[in-house]
Amino acid sequence: MELIKRCIGMKPLKYVQLFALIFFLSACTNKSNVPVVGFADAFEDNTIEQAKTGFIAALKANGFDEQKGTVKIIYRNAQGSIPTLTQIIQYFITQQVTLIAANATLPTITAIQNTKTIPVFMMVAATPQLMKLTDAQGHAPANLFGVGENLNYIDTSFLLIPQILHPSNNQPLTVGMIFNQSEPQSVEAINRIQQLANANHINLVSLPVNSSADVPLVTQSLLSKHIDAFFANPDNTVFASFENIVQACNRQHVPIFTSEAGLVARGAVAAFGANIYDWGYQAGEQAALFLKQKSTNGLHWEMVKVRNSVYNPAVAKTYNLHFPSDYKPIQ
Repeated sequence: MELIKRCIGMKPLKYVQLFALIFFLSACTNKSNVPVVGFADAFEDNTIEQAKTGFIAALKANGFDEQKGTVKIIYRNAQGSIPTLTQIIQYFITQQVTLIAANATLPTITAIQNTKTIPVFMMVAATPQLMKLTDAQGHAPANLFGVGENLNYIDTSFLLIPQILHPSNNQPLTVGMIFNQSEPQSVEAINRIQQLANANHINLVSLPVNSSADVPLVTQSLLSKHIDAFFANPDNTVFASFENIVQACNRQHVPIFTSEAGLVARGAVAAFGANIYDWGYQAGEQAALFLKQKSTNGLHWEMVKVRNSVYNPAVAKTYNLHFPSDYKPIQ
């Protein structure tokens, strides 16, 4: 009431100035209430990009739309550089983002290594255990949320190869793989697949790579060993270099099988695994719930809910391969 009396007694200029100040302060307050998402990508990749699209779509479906000013998204891409990725996460921390969206395993690990307080929502990432992020009791970091994946589905993906290729004369198939030895989930995948291959009389040839630059030469070396099929495992380096792998394999008439549905559209013949868009969408739904309730109470990291069996009709025709009815043509 006292403020109103003072305003009434003010000269017109001071009256305008006062309410201009009130309007400015109000605008600042409203701006500070808009949640900020720091979204970190490890590298440029068409498949990984689908997860970001799904994540943002889930936010929008839940009322967090950047165009409407209900959320702010700071997007950064490390372009395959680990030092740059670390700088990105540290920048998000200095900006006091509301949450960090980590697209793929390396951004997830980097985020958890740099903050224990900002919620991290992962996607296209392995489980905390596979990423070596659990404590002595097996507990995941308290600020880790989003959606991860274990390696159980790889059994189905890998064993599709002998089911489809039908080796003749009971001769064992030779399957080739490359893997980045610095990625924990890739090393775990190789170990698991080697055991699976041994149990099913499959000759597995695997070669390590350190970066995308190594992929063309290592793939050629692998193909020189007369492999019957190439298996593209869940490896960020494989994702980033997949077109090179496809070109090399096609020249040698070697089909590519994979556990990642997104790679089928890019030239693999078939996959059983998570749809990358759906993976990002699931993580985005959980992030949206956090933004709505402004608390992580009741939230925890989740496993991928939906996996698809898909094949590429054009590639299948090239290799004269036929798939079970439960495998659907890629859209």
